[in-house]
Amino acid sequence: MKRQLASLNHVTAAYFDAPVLRDVTLEFLSQEVAGVVGPNGAGKSTLLKCLLGELPPDEGAVVRARNLTIGYLPQESELDPDATAWEVMQEAVPALRAVESALAEAEEQLGQPQVYENPQRLEAALERQAQLLQRYEELRGPSFAHTVKATLRQVGLDDSCHDRAIAALSGGQKKLLVLARILVARPDMLLLDEPDNHLDIRGKQLLERLIGRFEGGVVVISHDRFLLDIVADQILEVDAGKVTTWKGNYSEYVLHKEIAAARQAQKFQAQQKEIRRLEASAARLMHWGSVFDNPKFIRRAQSMQKRIERMERMEKPAPESRALRLDLPPRRSSAKVVDMRQVSLSFDAADEPLLRDLDLLIWKGERVGLVGPNGSGKTVLLSLVRGQRRPTSGEIILGPSVVPGFYDQEHRNLDYASTLIETVRRKRRMDEAAAVNFLGAFQFGYRTCKGLVSALSGGERSRLQMALLMLDEPNFLLLDEPTNNLDIRSAEALEEALADFAGAMLIVSHDRYFLERIANRIVVLEQGRLREFRGSLADYLTRLALAA
Repeated sequence: MKRQLASLNHVTAAYFDAPVLRDVTLEFLSQEVAGVVGPNGAGKSTLLKCLLGELPPDEGAVVRARNLTIGYLPQESELDPDATAWEVMQEAVPALRAVESALAEAEEQLGQPQVYENPQRLEAALERQAQLLQRYEELRGPSFAHTVKATLRQVGLDDSCHDRAIAALSGGQKKLLVLARILVARPDMLLLDEPDNHLDIRGKQLLERLIGRFEGGVVVISHDRFLLDIVADQILEVDAGKVTTWKGNYSEYVLHKEIAAARQAQKFQAQQKEIRRLEASAARLMHWGSVFDNPKFIRRAQSMQKRIERMERMEKPAPESRALRLDLPPRRSSAKVVDMRQVSLSFDAADEPLLRDLDLLIWKGERVGLVGPNGSGKTVLLSLVRGQRRPTSGEIILGPSVVPGFYDQEHRNLDYASTLIETVRRKRRMDEAAAVNFLGAFQFGYRTCKGLVSALSGGERSRLQMALLMLDEPNFLLLDEPTNNLDIRSAEALEEALADFAGAMLIVSHDRYFLERIANRIVVLEQGRLREFRGSLADYLTRLALAA
């Protein structure tokens, strides 16, 4: 049976006197997953911090169930790089560690002559030990090591990872390790702030299973629409200080929102038509009342005007906005875009090759999704295609009229010491006004355009890279995690632009929703080998899930 875990009642929260959330009322239940969506900076993380009690509301109240325990996963978690995964897990239940320490002290005390030779002190020490053992049982101490091992396996960290230093783990493994530490403590409620960051496709499937099996309430902020489709029971849309609740998963939210917008537009137009009709009627009565000096007509016109003024007006529908406007003009290309033949790469002659005997042929118009585990060499493969690295053996041939355009997930091709205007003008000759106008299409205001690239957020740097990509006028796109740091609205705008792109693409991405919409061919890089996957992305995901 579901029970209420927490609620927000008319909550307003502000940063530096600027309201981020306004008059928000929400209810959170056990056995329900609420997915939180909205533009970057809209207040999604603020919502979690209010629930957590880390940010007291300026107005309203946050009510939590008595003795409610909350597990919070922030976007970035700091771990001791020298600690092992097993040591991190031991910190999961501080109360258990305290009891274990007290039990060790009690055992040491029982071995002291002044205690065991004194009946009264011995009885007191034995009573203290019995109480500690009972508490140890309550905290599931005897089965704790087994629980830790089982939970680590659930997040994909087998026994070989237990003694590995945190510094040796990938970003995705660290994220899953922190989640495992939270789950071992068995909280009543999970607050997850972009838990899918740094995870490859297999890691995201593990995350989905963990959320699906959790019996408490879950609130998850994510830009991963596929994940929200799988786990969410409701969507909380945060925008312009308001939070709107939509029942169902992400796809249902999109459908219901479109229907609601269409209905609102229809009702608004109908009301506006009625208002215009009444105003015209009132104006006619007023005119004839004046012409014929008829007070009755004038009173009726005034009464009608008051009714119009008292009428509850429908809110005008907000215009459909796109987070960025990406225009990739068509450019002629060779029929054969890339021909990769028996390509291998070793960083050192003594090392095992990272890539072995890769063959890949991409034709004009093909959209190839390159998938595989983190660390398998996908980004390195892109650098080979771009000519930034030379293969140890084999050859890569680009078509004679191919113009590549590269999107780097790490933003290493941006000059952080330049302003946005300087960055754009360095790419193409234009005056400052033209540069500002061009950047405006990517949602950059004048003040931001005059500022340094180093001051931009991750999402803003992503948008700037897209702008520079457009100036290259490529006919072959090499995209390395293009939706990372983009909010959902921006990711969808990017998909719309790429859907109209006539050239070829080679896309490295863990964004399954994005790949499903854009890629028409899937290749898999695993253990240094590249192979064509005969089937759709859905078939590949099913295979991964069954293997796990």
